[in-house]
Amino acid sequence: MQPGAGETGAADTARAGADLRHRGRPIRQVHEHRRALGLSQKMLSEVLHVQQPAIAKMEKRTDMYISTLRSHIEAMGGQLEVIARFPDGAVKISNFADLDERHG
Repeated sequence: MQPGAGETGAADTARAGADLRHRGRPIRQVHEHRRALGLSQKMLSEVLHVQQPAIAKMEKRTDMYISTLRSHIEAMGGQLEVIARFPDGAVKISNFADLDERHG
């Protein structure tokens, strides 16, 4: 795969499938969206420069770093937003924006 080829293809596919529904129901898990986009774990692993088993392991996790989830979502052409919902309203948490600079 040529450098950058996976990112463009995944992003184009994500824009084309913006409905985020599969078989008439909302998609609630990352692996469901990857499959709905027609991306294999192998394809995603090439974009993220990791081995395919790392993608399988990440998709099974119920707890992970936000930076891991963000990179996975961005590899599929998406953008992660963290929103806290309170009885009096919602707050978008934005202090994760510079995570890569601090921990990358």
